[in-house]
Amino acid sequence: MTPVAMLALDEFVLWVNAEKPYTSVKDYVDAAKKAPSGSFKMGGTGSKQEDQIITVGIEKAIDAKFTYIPYKGGGEVAVQLVGNHVDSTVNNPIEAVAQWRGGKLRPLCVFDAQPMAYDEPIAEGKAWKDIPTCKSQGLAMEYLMLRGIFMSPKATKDQVEYYVELFKKVRAMPEWQDFMKSGAFNTTFLTGADYAKWIEAEEKRHEGLMKEAGFLASN
Repeated sequence: MTPVAMLALDEFVLWVNAEKPYTSVKDYVDAAKKAPSGSFKMGGTGSKQEDQIITVGIEKAIDAKFTYIPYKGGGEVAVQLVGNHVDSTVNNPIEAVAQWRGGKLRPLCVFDAQPMAYDEPIAEGKAWKDIPTCKSQGLAMEYLMLRGIFMSPKATKDQVEYYVELFKKVRAMPEWQDFMKSGAFNTTFLTGADYAKWIEAEEKRHEGLMKEAGFLASN
């Protein structure tokens, strides 16, 4: 495929039930490490996808073993956490924001290199930007999901440039900006060689993560 443009990146947040005593990443990590192996449950969307890859990354980062429980979608995952059927999730912001507003869930950290940019208060006077990065809290795991555009391998330079300019206009629209804000997306925009370089690096990183998780055979 021919890379055209990175339009945005999905964030992932470490969530716990607000009734639990974990008010920091350290509290959470300490509890997970003290728990019997496999007794800490992580809920997520699907199997061998983003949520489970992040879970494996957390396991390796803190040297603990979780039981990963797959569900059909992020909404169901959030409901299961509210009901205390799992101990944590790594839902996208938009999948758990209603439960955060309702005082049922607590965000501990975001799996990005920098805090989210959005400063409008969501719950208890806190905004998305107030959630620290996981790495800054001692959990060395970063993960973002691409929202990007590709064309066929035979796409011409002119065709690619046409769509790059088109999506620049889309990104400038108020409706797009409102959508980015509502989902607390990382709005990084890449095209050309920078986008291709990012894709190459992420492909290699994902291959390594999936081999570590046992989702791909090692050579």
